[in-house]
Amino acid sequence: MAEITAALVKDLREKSGVGMMDCKKALQENNGDIEASMDWLRTKGLAKAAKKADRAAAEGLVAGKIGADGKTGVLVEFNAETDFVAKNDQFQQAARDFADVALAVGGDVATISAAKTAKGEVVSDVITNLIATIGENMQLRRAAKLSVDAGAVSLYLHNKQGDDVAKLAVLVALEGAGDQATLAEVARKIALHVAGTPTPPLALNASELDPEVVSKEREIQVQMAMESGKPKEIAEKMVEGRIRKWQEEVVLLAQPFVMNPDQTIEQLVAETAKQVGSPVTVKGFVRLALGEGVEKKADDFAAEVASMTGQA
Repeated sequence: MAEITAALVKDLREKSGVGMMDCKKALQENNGDIEASMDWLRTKGLAKAAKKADRAAAEGLVAGKIGADGKTGVLVEFNAETDFVAKNDQFQQAARDFADVALAVGGDVATISAAKTAKGEVVSDVITNLIATIGENMQLRRAAKLSVDAGAVSLYLHNKQGDDVAKLAVLVALEGAGDQATLAEVARKIALHVAGTPTPPLALNASELDPEVVSKEREIQVQMAMESGKPKEIAEKMVEGRIRKWQEEVVLLAQPFVMNPDQTIEQLVAETAKQVGSPVTVKGFVRLALGEGVEKKADDFAAEVASMTGQA
């Protein structure tokens, strides 16, 4: 049998666009023959999958799971090209399986991709095989995990598409030594708030806001003030008050609670602490909206249809 060198694997990877492990396996199956290995990859549908990797995948699902002890929660965003595929049972089950993996290994996408599902399949291989079977580009795009030592993590799924999968999902973690069921219910209400408030929160409090985002908002406010005829020095002083007001609008703890606008989220948490008889804090929250930030290419599907019908 021919020696399967790293250079040989690299050569096949560059020609096929397929992952290193699949290239190595193809070469092993074909005694190191590059052309035969290319054919082997095509018969397995893997080369076809690789060709789709540059197509925009902005549809799909966000899967969410809470651990058995109620103290850990995860979200994973699994993307495809069309909403039609997101309704596929195989696709939905894969998203749920990936969320189970995240519960075990954490919220890092690379770690999840390299881990095995409960069925013993490597996550990245599952995705590659789904691409080859269904015929669309897919991507495990984002993941997150929240945990508390004492308290509860709650999940809210908005626009559910099936069990544990939705178009928008939110996790909220409440830290506290009080009754877990009470904390879980309040955390779920806050998660519903994060999903439904007209201004989705950017951070838990002002100190956690991204400095670049704050700087950009400041520049916008200064420019607006100058365009109204104010000198730059005066405009910059005017802006401080506007920035404080903006921060109150975009940080979770300062936002009016959607179920009771007379009460802020911070006040709701303080009220909960009195109710359970122990300090309660919001340890963190995560909001994943499907396809957020993905540039959609409307011509992808049309181009493929045209090529299939000879109209390209």
